[in-house]
Amino acid sequence: MRPQNCENYIYEEIMASNGYPDVAPVSNKQSKKNSPPSMPWFGMDIGGTLTKLVYFEPKYITKDEADAEVETLKNIRQYLTKNSAYGKTGHRDAHLQMDDVCIRGRRGTLHFIRFPTSEMGNFLALAKAKGMATLVTTVCATGGGAYKFEENFNQEVNLSLAKFDELDSLIRGMLYIDATNPHECYYWSEPTDESKCQKVPYDFSKPYPFLLVNIGSGVSILAVQGPNDYRRISGTSLGGGTFLGLCCLLTGCNSFEEAIELATSGDSTRVDKLVKDIYGGDYSRFGLPGDLVASSLNDVCSFGQMNSKDRRNTVSREDLARATLVTITNNIGSITRMCALNEKIERVVFVGNFLRVNPISMKLLASAMDYWSKGTLKALFLEHEGYFGAVGCLLQFTGNSNQR
Repeated sequence: MRPQNCENYIYEEIMASNGYPDVAPVSNKQSKKNSPPSMPWFGMDIGGTLTKLVYFEPKYITKDEADAEVETLKNIRQYLTKNSAYGKTGHRDAHLQMDDVCIRGRRGTLHFIRFPTSEMGNFLALAKAKGMATLVTTVCATGGGAYKFEENFNQEVNLSLAKFDELDSLIRGMLYIDATNPHECYYWSEPTDESKCQKVPYDFSKPYPFLLVNIGSGVSILAVQGPNDYRRISGTSLGGGTFLGLCCLLTGCNSFEEAIELATSGDSTRVDKLVKDIYGGDYSRFGLPGDLVASSLNDVCSFGQMNSKDRRNTVSREDLARATLVTITNNIGSITRMCALNEKIERVVFVGNFLRVNPISMKLLASAMDYWSKGTLKALFLEHEGYFGAVGCLLQFTGNSNQR
């Protein structure tokens, strides 16, 4: 039960080392004046497809906290930390759990939980049943759903949402996690050769400048020159939501995991029109190999080879899923490469829940970046993809709802 506070300035030093001038160490006097919000500490990123929740479990609690801790808080803590599944669709990513981290001068464990945003009604019902509103009045959140579901939180659970900027939270959370976890950043070596392909750690301690490609339901591309110096330079509506929607239509699958499983064993060349299908081989004049996709999806999302009835009769659900995945990743890779050239940036970081349990897409993106840039661009990835926004808003939360 004894308190074990880490130094208040540890987090501030981490962020200051990454260029946050507005974050500075606080004195004990200031710390008491600006006391942290009461437990439990949550951060939420409510996306169009998936909601991500991070929960900070303190390693030790003070005597005052122990005396004041009610049965409701104990039950919530035990429920969240002792289970890996919540109902049929909620999951805790136990392999991502981070122990002995420091937030607001407290040491503890970060737990990472996700559920489909379509299940928000069930989440709110669970929060109500667990008595969440008796412990806190405000929960910090980011993402479009922080606005969409604000009234639902207020009316159904009597909770206010402290809303934080989505992109700022993303960058803050990413920098904090990378600084805290020495094995966070990596790249795929030789992504086109399954026998040699492997994850290789990458030192991201001096990150700037870099492109940040956030792949969720859609895609946003940011040029990041510093923690407070970034801008959105491009994006596309063709992202994870498009992939899942098309796969459901074309294959009858019902979940992202099922779509990825199908794509993993499929062959996109049975669906896509390749350079060799047009030229009979390589197009050497422009350096285009014969196995390069000339047309993944044409207008109105028709596949290049699918105008042939004979071809349509021979393709499998797996082939269709793989072709859809190749289409989406090719498009993202092409846009990203052009942005990198325009901005003269050689480091590209891909994040977002589209990459969760999805090494095949990472390898496709890594291969595309390497090929089109002739090896000058390296695609970087992060272990906690998808959760950075939730972490970022948790780090900024002070306990009141009057926050942007």
